[in-house]
Amino acid sequence: MTELRDDVSPVETGGVRKKFMFINRKAPYGTIYALEGLEVVLISAAFDQDVSLAFIDDGVYQLVKGQQTKALEVKNFSPTYRALEGYDIEKLYVEREALEARGIREEQLLVPVQVVSAQEMTQLMEQQDVIVG
Repeated sequence: MTELRDDVSPVETGGVRKKFMFINRKAPYGTIYALEGLEVVLISAAFDQDVSLAFIDDGVYQLVKGQQTKALEVKNFSPTYRALEGYDIEKLYVEREALEARGIREEQLLVPVQVVSAQEMTQLMEQQDVIVG
């Protein structure tokens, strides 16, 4: 799902800076969604866009420390989340209800996040120019 808005103001450089929110709702392994989503996030940030990430549903598993992927025969890409700060991606939102439903505590996550309620997440989404998920 991608939504675009037309009422985006130009920035000083003459270009347009948009607020992108990437919604992560899939578990990290078993599909390509999580890894490819992370790659798109990094590309968007390289183009000086205002990027944020939202983790809901099984997407919260993407941020859990200590992922063991050897038995799955796939590369563990979770350490890449630590590189987000280097791309000025500091807005990571995790839905409180998703964490609670899965028995995950905030201190079990790889990177600092802002834990928000489902209602707050909806409000954050409404503030975006582009939503990808």
